[in-house]
Amino acid sequence: MSQTDGPVDRRDVLKLVGAGGIAGLAGCAGGGGGGSSEFPELGNYPVEGDEVVFGFNVPQSGSYSQEGADELNGYNLAMDHLNNGGGWVDGVDALSGDGILDKTVTSVEGDTATDADQARQEAQRMINRDDAIMVTGGSSSAVAIAVQELCQEEKVMFMACLTHSNDTTGSACVRYSFREMFNAYMTGQALAPVLSDEYGSDLNFYQLYADYTWGSTVQSSMQQFLEAEGWTQTNSVATPLGTSDYSSFLADVPRDETDALLLVHYGLDAANSLPQAIEAGLDEDLEVIVPLYNRLMANAARESIDGIFGTADWNWQLENDATQSFVEAFRNEYDKVPSYAARLAYSQTLQYAAAVERAETFYPPEVIRALEDHTYSGFGLGEETMRACDHQAQHDVLVVRGLPEGEQTEDQLLNVVGQTARGDIGYACDAGPASECELGSYGDE
Repeated sequence: MSQTDGPVDRRDVLKLVGAGGIAGLAGCAGGGGGGSSEFPELGNYPVEGDEVVFGFNVPQSGSYSQEGADELNGYNLAMDHLNNGGGWVDGVDALSGDGILDKTVTSVEGDTATDADQARQEAQRMINRDDAIMVTGGSSSAVAIAVQELCQEEKVMFMACLTHSNDTTGSACVRYSFREMFNAYMTGQALAPVLSDEYGSDLNFYQLYADYTWGSTVQSSMQQFLEAEGWTQTNSVATPLGTSDYSSFLADVPRDETDALLLVHYGLDAANSLPQAIEAGLDEDLEVIVPLYNRLMANAARESIDGIFGTADWNWQLENDATQSFVEAFRNEYDKVPSYAARLAYSQTLQYAAAVERAETFYPPEVIRALEDHTYSGFGLGEETMRACDHQAQHDVLVVRGLPEGEQTEDQLLNVVGQTARGDIGYACDAGPASECELGSYGDE
């Protein structure tokens, strides 16, 4: 049962032999780790040989390339720890530090270029040519959604890394994808009360937002929760992803009628829009807010972040044992502190591996069931639950604020001003984004 890298791969063979042949092939796989007669062929199961392949699909070029580089750091560190021990692997009961189900973890990489079509093509290659048992990655939510749709079709699991759109675990959710990162709805829940306490409850606000699924869901969520605080949205304007010059958009903001400007941009886009807003003097007339921060963007715009509020998935400064052990391991490997993108990459890889060990098989439906409604801790954010109804993790959300330039250090750019408990945010399975989620098939019904 060898697999080939040529034009005809194992999937093509399976299509030719038909359903009867599939059952026979599954029986010859043997071994609980790779395959067993208990389960039929599905996706890239069973895993043959002594290695198992993960697909790391990240932006290595384009607007979010800096984020992608740090994701790869997190993925590679996770792979090293899964094979050799160390970091959080030593504290997770299901993990041994000796591979997964007696198989060495290896990887293939792709460049999404922050483009949904290219990301899908890269993931397809990983699945068909490289026999990846699991694909992970993201930065753009449009990318994550495109790849998770493919993985659902191919019955290969997708562990979403950095994706913040409500749609990922809302209207576009699929059974074969899981997300640990919080979403735009939770950003609105956590950030709006803080902004109201800081600036008052009767303000007019204006939004510039990235014109794709992430930007539009942040825009709508911020509008919903700020209006619940008594604020009024005067306008919201979409801006193309990858914009470098925001001057025309910023010039259209009516300063006399606006109390707050929300810049719903990320990565290099935010690193452009925020400094340009400050250079235009908008901060002298109104409050500027960046709903979703990342460390790399804060570093690129460090002269402009003083006092600017936002949210973050995690921060290396958190004083809990899990956070500090990860920071130590990451710093020892890369001589710098990790961004939350790196933590997400590391965490999602370990979450998948631990679920495989709990399920005692790589068979995707069993791994999915091992993740659904799984409650865990020790990943830097306290207790978390991966919900079964929408595959959205429920955990605390951080509210952060940019430090004055004179107080910044190479590693510390943001101050954590609040950690909103998961019990104070979120939504029921029949409410919010989850009300639009239909996960689809496990594939073994």
